[in-house]
Amino acid sequence: MIKSLKDTVTLNNGVTMPGFGFGVYKLENGRETAEMVKTAIQYSYRLIDTAALYENEEGVGEGIRESGVPREEVFVTTKLWNDQHGYDNALKAFDESLKKLNMDYVDLYLIHWPVTGKFIETWKALEKLYDEGLVRAIGVSNFHIHHLESLFADANVKPAVNQVEYHPHLTQENLRAFCQKENIQMEAWSPLKKGRLLDHPLLLDIGKKYGKSPAQVILRWTVQNSVIPIPKSSKPERIRENAAIFDFSLTDGEMKEISALNLNERSGPDPDTFV
Repeated sequence: MIKSLKDTVTLNNGVTMPGFGFGVYKLENGRETAEMVKTAIQYSYRLIDTAALYENEEGVGEGIRESGVPREEVFVTTKLWNDQHGYDNALKAFDESLKKLNMDYVDLYLIHWPVTGKFIETWKALEKLYDEGLVRAIGVSNFHIHHLESLFADANVKPAVNQVEYHPHLTQENLRAFCQKENIQMEAWSPLKKGRLLDHPLLLDIGKKYGKSPAQVILRWTVQNSVIPIPKSSKPERIRENAAIFDFSLTDGEMKEISALNLNERSGPDPDTFV
């Protein structure tokens, strides 16, 4: 288990990835994104997560360059959007993202959603990018077990990461166990359920015990479950607070109590019906 923001996990291809990240969804491209990325890096974040859909890849690249931290010390993820599926389309989409980021390579490239009938062909394009060294690792996002099993049947390279919605109201225990068995690193988007869990009595009580906020309790629970959280914020103080989770540990009992809050309730779309 990671013990600091700079600690890493080793993916199934041997690449190391920071165990805690910063997401930029809904940050405005340009100065807002650049400043928040730069702030996150100053607070020792080393994983930055963006996507073509977010339309702020330029700002991410600017923030990393302005941070003064060498490019190779920052792990950059971006994602292919739903209208970019297909072999040739995916290669073109990646080229566009790389140009917007103004980088020579991306650390992790993900299929954002499993578009039925298309994601296997798209995966072949990601494998080509991986073989050519333009990406250090390839993975998926919002894939259920049956999507992963379909991919396995045709893939030459197993996904290194599956980034999914994950929080105490959506613990996805079966998917988490499957990913662990298959040595696929699970990553959590919307780990705080868009702020909807921050007044829960249990999380408030546990936070009071440790002098922590409910958000910090949730992020600690996520890390202790070996899932990589990528909380997002446009507020520097929140960016700093989110990362201050490495000076306490939840007990086994507290971990179980938090997991028992599961309602199988999503704040975002269901991958089976979204596309």
